[in-house]
Amino acid sequence: MPVTDPADLLAAYDEQLRTEAETPSAISVSASGPLRLVTFSGGRGFITYRDLGDLDEAGIRRLVPSALAHFRADPQISRVEWKTRGHDRAPGLHDALCDNGFAPGEPESIMIGDAGLLDVEVPLPEGVTVRTVSDENDVRAMSAMQDEVFGDPVTPAHADQLLARLARGDGMTLWVAEVDGQVVSAGRLEPVPGTDFAGIWGGATRPEWRGRGIYRALTAARARAALAAGKTLIHSDSTEFSRPILERAGLVKVSTTTPYEWRRS
Repeated sequence: MPVTDPADLLAAYDEQLRTEAETPSAISVSASGPLRLVTFSGGRGFITYRDLGDLDEAGIRRLVPSALAHFRADPQISRVEWKTRGHDRAPGLHDALCDNGFAPGEPESIMIGDAGLLDVEVPLPEGVTVRTVSDENDVRAMSAMQDEVFGDPVTPAHADQLLARLARGDGMTLWVAEVDGQVVSAGRLEPVPGTDFAGIWGGATRPEWRGRGIYRALTAARARAALAAGKTLIHSDSTEFSRPILERAGLVKVSTTTPYEWRRS
């Protein structure tokens, strides 16, 4: 039977994903107390953890600048994300982050569910096709569309990072929906080694193509690929665009996650 109890799903998330499995493309990882300080390509720092233990507000106020100092010392790091979760015990963390130059982003829903619930046939609009891509030109077209939809500057850096991961062969696959050769929706699948999970990430659909079942079809294709890889659970940090689609498919919101970002001035 599919696992649907939110408490069980959240426990699986904390136990299986809040480990080294969370950052498969890391260049380096250092420990600072309960924190994992991760460096990615492109000058990106990332701070995550399983939990903050019994730290009180004073302890957290000491922890934040210490972690930031690790990245400040590397001139190649231009920005750092501290990933928070809504169900964590973290007294005073919001204020400590803001006082150290971190700005909160938009909260997202942590969605988890049985991969089989997403493996359904979804009719596509006429002329729309779904496929995986790995060719450099295709990856750059996909990345540029995602940048546009997310409101980010179109930059080759994001595509460069995806191409580097494809070259490493870490199991990530890239999926697009196209119309007449134009990418109208895209996302990636990341099976997590040593766990029951595969993540679906980067879901983006051009506004004029939303509401036609394309994102759901792309999600169904990724779920089938996850099941073929032996993964039984799907997880995703979802915006308010994708959350209702995943909920209708049977995934459950188990918590929230809010990124806090620091940028080097």
